[in-house]
Amino acid sequence: MGFGTIFFIVVTVIVLYQLWTVLGRRTGNERPPYDPYSRGGEGAAPQQPGNVVTLPSRRLPDAEPPADVYASIDKLAEPGSPLNSELRRIRDADPSFDPAQFLDGAKAAYEMIVTAFADGDRKLLRNLLSPEVYQGFEGAIEDREKRGEKMQSSFVGIDDIQFASAELKGTEAFVTLRIVSQLISAVLSPSGEVVDGDPEAVAEVRDVWTFARDTRSRDPNWKLVETESEEG
Repeated sequence: MGFGTIFFIVVTVIVLYQLWTVLGRRTGNERPPYDPYSRGGEGAAPQQPGNVVTLPSRRLPDAEPPADVYASIDKLAEPGSPLNSELRRIRDADPSFDPAQFLDGAKAAYEMIVTAFADGDRKLLRNLLSPEVYQGFEGAIEDREKRGEKMQSSFVGIDDIQFASAELKGTEAFVTLRIVSQLISAVLSPSGEVVDGDPEAVAEVRDVWTFARDTRSRDPNWKLVETESEEG
């Protein structure tokens, strides 16, 4: 086994471990990941169990917390705003919650989910999505397979990711993000002809994804519980 192979395996293990320690396992709501080439009503619906973003792992709070435990929240959400208030409530319920770390984890999870959807990787999606959301993704993948089509996708990167809203319902924390990404994607027929998309063009994709977890749960992971496409 060459060094390159060993390095790849190590990196993969690290990425999956980080995802696992940050994502949650809770159920969510609606659709499958944005498929720029899905046909009209074939879209995805809610999906199945899994996690989503590289969110902060749950750990015991420090004996002496920093003077301003909300400083990181104030940097990303205007003090006094509803978003800031809800993020503070989540921080109070889960002292390990850090908004900056959450966004970093979300970026990693987003890429993994989008790539897994294009590849038809059900096993990985089950570990990243809530049961409801998984059903939607799996349904879209099955439709492609029945038509004998394959989706080619290349993840270019994330241009922007921001908190859209947050809410603490009882012990359940919900965080919604607006994500702007760049993708190259195309659907090919059984004969290899391009059915949808463009294998050479970079497309901007705007998504609104919601993650959730029970702040009282020993499971530190967050789950993708709802997906929605947003017109640019």
